[in-house]
Amino acid sequence: MRADPVRPPFLSPADVLARATEAALSVEELVRELLPWAEAYTSPPISNFRVGAVALGTSGGLYAGANLEFPSESLSFTVHAEQAAVYNAWVHGETGVTLIASTAAPCGYCRQFLNELTTAGELRVMLPGRPPTPLASLLPAAFGPRDLGLPGGLMQPATISLKLAEPSADPLTSAALAAACAAYAPYSCTYAGVGLRTADGTIYEGRYAENAAFNPSLSPLQGALIALALAGGSYVSIEAAVLVEACEPASGHLQHSASQRASAAAVLAAVAPDVRLQYLRAVHTTEGATVQASGGLDSTDTSALS
Repeated sequence: MRADPVRPPFLSPADVLARATEAALSVEELVRELLPWAEAYTSPPISNFRVGAVALGTSGGLYAGANLEFPSESLSFTVHAEQAAVYNAWVHGETGVTLIASTAAPCGYCRQFLNELTTAGELRVMLPGRPPTPLASLLPAAFGPRDLGLPGGLMQPATISLKLAEPSADPLTSAALAAACAAYAPYSCTYAGVGLRTADGTIYEGRYAENAAFNPSLSPLQGALIALALAGGSYVSIEAAVLVEACEPASGHLQHSASQRASAAAVLAAVAPDVRLQYLRAVHTTEGATVQASGGLDSTDTSALS
């Protein structure tokens, strides 16, 4: 089943109410009915195991998500359907998710990712063939941002103020910078964003989403690829890519910075081997410093990754 690129991968609160009323369904029932809509966006060339997810935002809107795998790249870079649905809701302005359903029970990785959300305490998960279950009951003795004294969580409204060394009129660079400013990176302070431009001139943004357990973090390039996939686009259409990040040591117990540069180059090489990754550094403008801009990075040239 293929996704219809004309249909957007989300429904506004008004559309949700209208569809539920017309079909005489509750919102929970509508979420379950829409799972095939989400599953249509999957791209699992390695496992051929298709998973679709639908997230209910705090506004009442619904957001599709699907699993994405990247040929010739490590499985650790796979995007899980629940991650994609949450990301889809986040970039559309939602500040939390109250219900999420998927065509397969979420793995422990996804449950840990969901536990980072601002609404983790009230989030319910709809397992196949079962009524909604609180996330807390599916992830007992959980570890998350609250254990580290961090208020809020992923999807909380926030804008980090970053600046490039020299103003750029390039829309792709501006998109990557805007995504970095909207990133969630409270543990490493590596605020990063990616901009992808396809052959038709469309620009897709990706912002970094960090996790208290580190490994379930969603990279900015993964975010941009989610946006591309949910728009019905293809990897072969990518013709330019920019990564902007503020990479500096975090406060507290972390003594070294973490960079998205090498992983972004690796994944880009897998999906668009002929595209160079342009890499730009940024700093917080409140620190009175400016960024030091780097030149383009060939995604296939690992000698530039030191």
